[in-house]
Amino acid sequence: MIDFRSDTVTRPTQRMRDAMYTADVGDDVYGDDITVNQFQEYVAHLCGMEAALFVPSGTFCNQLALFTHCNRGDEIILPDECHIVQHEAGSAAIISGVNMRTLQTYNGKMDLDRLENAIRKEENIHYPETKLICLENAFSDGKVVDLDYMRSVKKIADKYNLKIHLDGARFFNAVTSLNCDIRDMTENVDSLNICLSKGLCAPVGSVLVGSKEFIKSATKKRKIMGGGMRQVGILAAAGQIAVKEMRLRLVEDHDNARYLAERLEIISGIEVLKNKLDINMVFFKIRDEKLKRYFTEENFAKYGIIINPEEDGLFRFVTHYYISRESIDETIDLIIRLKEKSQR
Repeated sequence: MIDFRSDTVTRPTQRMRDAMYTADVGDDVYGDDITVNQFQEYVAHLCGMEAALFVPSGTFCNQLALFTHCNRGDEIILPDECHIVQHEAGSAAIISGVNMRTLQTYNGKMDLDRLENAIRKEENIHYPETKLICLENAFSDGKVVDLDYMRSVKKIADKYNLKIHLDGARFFNAVTSLNCDIRDMTENVDSLNICLSKGLCAPVGSVLVGSKEFIKSATKKRKIMGGGMRQVGILAAAGQIAVKEMRLRLVEDHDNARYLAERLEIISGIEVLKNKLDINMVFFKIRDEKLKRYFTEENFAKYGIIINPEEDGLFRFVTHYYISRESIDETIDLIIRLKEKSQR
């Protein structure tokens, strides 16, 4: 099957399966799982930060960061289109009880003047306390935020003694797109979520990265949230390969996405959104209504191709380890045949 739905559909490689099978494990709640300890130390060092903590998922990781940084009733400022707002089921209200002050997003960015104006700058019985700014990079709409913008947000945060959390579910995609050093990005944030199961082929997990004091507090809060696991080194073994090796091949996914975009654009009636081609995602509109009627999950599934339905007028195809140039050519050939059929 050729699966374009997301980069979350990647399966563990054979090397990952072998590493999981032979992983040296212990009880992680007691802190004696050797594999996960080594993995956490490696990720922290890679990011130039003091400590890291393995958690079950990206949503868990983001919500644990909010729960650790904030007290109930505190206010966080974040983009209105970010994952924490749009796709985490309102969990910030349930778990940490924070107030989310959302600002309009322009290509993944909040306007800097509006951001600074939104900060509660004085103690007032009518106001919540601004505690945290959240960013996302890369965005799930295919956009990558540049380093200059991140530095500008950091400057504002420092001015008002605020912390910054980065939802880096596709962190290594952003680093790859910007062609920058990992620490060029992490130096601008206080905590970071790295997802291991988006495009990196690990089956489960994310890593929360930050200071030793922050991770110590987050470890207890992870337990409160039900994330204290036992022989989790079995999963961390796959995560180690994901971070050490699989992140280095993401450029191939990005190149394949651009190849897919070029081939789609040749087909009349399809409009590719060229401003959303920073990573491994291709967004496009189908202007040809006759073709659009054939562009269904059922039609594609007949030919062994899995797609998501249209959402808000857009289709999204995502490239990953299991999407080759041959897979793309096969898909384009099908779309061309569907178009010919639609015109009869």
